[in-house]
Amino acid sequence: MIDAAGLRVMKAISDEGSFTGAALALGYSQPAISQMVRRLEQRTGTVLVERVGRNVRLTEAGQVLARHAVAVLSALDAAEEEVAAIAGLRAGRVRLMAFPSSSATLVPRALALVKQRFPDVQVTFTEAEPPESLAALKAGECDLAVAFAYEGTDVGRGEEDMDLFVTHKLLDDEVRLALPRSHPLADRDSLELSALAQENWIAGCPRCRGHLLQMCANEGFSPHVGFETEDYVAVLGLVAEGLGVALIPDLILRTAHHHDVVTLPVTPASRRTISVVTTADLQRVPAVQATIEALCEAAKATPRVLASN
Repeated sequence: MIDAAGLRVMKAISDEGSFTGAALALGYSQPAISQMVRRLEQRTGTVLVERVGRNVRLTEAGQVLARHAVAVLSALDAAEEEVAAIAGLRAGRVRLMAFPSSSATLVPRALALVKQRFPDVQVTFTEAEPPESLAALKAGECDLAVAFAYEGTDVGRGEEDMDLFVTHKLLDDEVRLALPRSHPLADRDSLELSALAQENWIAGCPRCRGHLLQMCANEGFSPHVGFETEDYVAVLGLVAEGLGVALIPDLILRTAHHHDVVTLPVTPASRRTISVVTTADLQRVPAVQATIEALCEAAKATPRVLASN
């Protein structure tokens, strides 16, 4: 019923004491001021201005609007300044979620790039696997999710409403076999998965080991999982001690390694796609777009991992 323009007019009339003075102060014509007052009176259903000779004075209702206009217009001006700062990357907040193996590689470099280029933009970071991060994105609890999908699956892992998301591919991440250096097959250039059908395997939780189970099923066997951990440093330690073998993505091997562990390409080859996911609306937010660009740049700069033996 009451708009900001109407409030500005009421405050100007209160300050200047006339339509002419209000028109000069606001840069309007006098007829425009009169028209805006009439429209505001129609909307409020009461008289707001009383004419006294050549001057005017506000009625009690008009004085109420003029008094409240000070706080309302001040709040609007502050809001406009904050929005302008966000649009100009002089402010802004981005809530990022990423799965653990990316939090040691892609994410730190991207966060450093954003901080270097836009020091007033705040990026908060929380670790979460794709099911949780995508659910948080859909619920409005984060702005960006770094997620992965193995070949033959989508990044949403069957999640509904994936058409709500916008996905930017960051890189392809190869998955390798990790064997103890003392293993009789450790000197191979590559290794067929079926050659390890009788081995003890180290894998993640039952929900997270689907990729291993599917690969092994394709090769005609079911792996015996003797140790369960999501900590890849622990996985390398277990492998190094000869307690089992494992599949480890390149993202992990870029930052974690063990002298007594050999990593080999697996046949058939296995890889996963790393992506950053957001929504079409969030993608238009300057700080979110800047963070996406930083993640893409960090992905391009990520070095290739070579097999070790």
